[in-house]
Amino acid sequence: MSLQFALALFVLADLAAALSVGLERPKNAVRSEWTRLVPMILVGTALGVTLLVNLPRAAGMLLLGLFVLGFAVFTLLPHARARIVSPAWGWVAGLAGGITSTVFGAGGPPYAIYLSQRALTKEQFRATLGLATLTSISLRLLAFVVTGVLLDLEVWRTALAIVPSCLLGIWVARRIYLRISREQLMRAVALLLLGSGGSLIWRALN
Repeated sequence: MSLQFALALFVLADLAAALSVGLERPKNAVRSEWTRLVPMILVGTALGVTLLVNLPRAAGMLLLGLFVLGFAVFTLLPHARARIVSPAWGWVAGLAGGITSTVFGAGGPPYAIYLSQRALTKEQFRATLGLATLTSISLRLLAFVVTGVLLDLEVWRTALAIVPSCLLGIWVARRIYLRISREQLMRAVALLLLGSGGSLIWRALN
């Protein structure tokens, strides 16, 4: 399938998943973190729409994949120690996530990387990441509607098969989440980033 078709399908699947997680317990979200991310997500999404048309996508995707993969490997190393990063990195994470969400359909890694270094509880991490992702995906969906990417009826027909599977995955993941500690959750996030980075590199090279 074409990249535009895939991105349109991703946004519908992602929106279903983000609604399920982001609206589950929004009161657990750290408001200051969310409001720090949102303005730059908006700016990043606007830039991403422009880059979607003009950027040499393979090169950008490869660089993003290498960065995400490198961070995941560093996090998983035995000597890697958790530390609290400056809140100012939230502006960078919001901008990066807005751009990569629109261009690559992968806005989650920058938010997850930033929030995982802010010493949040696992409940705060999940809720804040859920709201940030929901905001990012909603803006991406709006951008795709305006640019006509989501006007293909085949995208919506395919989504009828994809979205229920996503919601089933969320249900399974929620049950796992309730049984694990914050440390196990952060390790799981690192493993997911490892997979995301590898996937981006593979897509860039093929």
